[in-house]
Amino acid sequence: MSNISPMAYVHPEAVIGEGCEIGPFCYIDSNVVIGANNRLMNSVTLLSGTRMGSGNTIFPGAVIGAVPQDLKFKGEVTTAQIGDNCEIRECVTISRGTASTGTTIIGSNNLIMAYAHVGHDCVIGSNCVIVNGVSLAGEVHVGDWVVIGGHSAVHQWTHIGDHAMIQGMSGVTKDIPPYITASKDDHYAGINKTGLSRRGFTHEQIMAIHDVCRILFQSDLNYMNACDKAEAELPQSPERDYLLNFVRSSQRGCIKPYVKKSNRE
Repeated sequence: MSNISPMAYVHPEAVIGEGCEIGPFCYIDSNVVIGANNRLMNSVTLLSGTRMGSGNTIFPGAVIGAVPQDLKFKGEVTTAQIGDNCEIRECVTISRGTASTGTTIIGSNNLIMAYAHVGHDCVIGSNCVIVNGVSLAGEVHVGDWVVIGGHSAVHQWTHIGDHAMIQGMSGVTKDIPPYITASKDDHYAGINKTGLSRRGFTHEQIMAIHDVCRILFQSDLNYMNACDKAEAELPQSPERDYLLNFVRSSQRGCIKPYVKKSNRE
């Protein structure tokens, strides 16, 4: 049985799982389905189309399933899907999808910090950290284990690969390949060595990723030629292939290569 504050509003057609805690002044719309053991603190808003798994904690002021901030939206029935065990902090806003894809998807075990915004039709993987004030425009794709630093803004349709880390205050206008750190001036800033080590990557795997990135981002070759060179010269591995396939399939183009400080001035 769920514990629902008498000062909360829950639409009669909303589906609430067992063991949920819904605090005062929460608003849960029709066409909302949430699983078991979710905790909604006070003043949380779940609008029509919200789908939520189990074990999530939603902090005050968060709004999930908001109408997309997209002039093409014509009121179509769409969803915003949240996985399991996410922590969504104060005043986060998550828009539901549009006719483009029909849904906004957020995986499991994510931490989305205060005042972040997830736009319509975004896809976020699992185990990500979206830091305070981050804004994701529509149809951004974020992989697993990604960290996006505070107050960064990500351009629509941008793709961010697994295990990438983006420095705070960044303006992200190009795709960010997996395993790397992106500087706030939209340049490659090395591999995410600390993050990879924490997630169990071996020294050999990390060095193999470094070798690929050295050719991709620290040579004078364009990305397509660098991919060919890396494929020809470096041993096959899942990490190598994921990096090369990501770069080759990028529609927006990837982040700028490494540039020494003296060359930026």
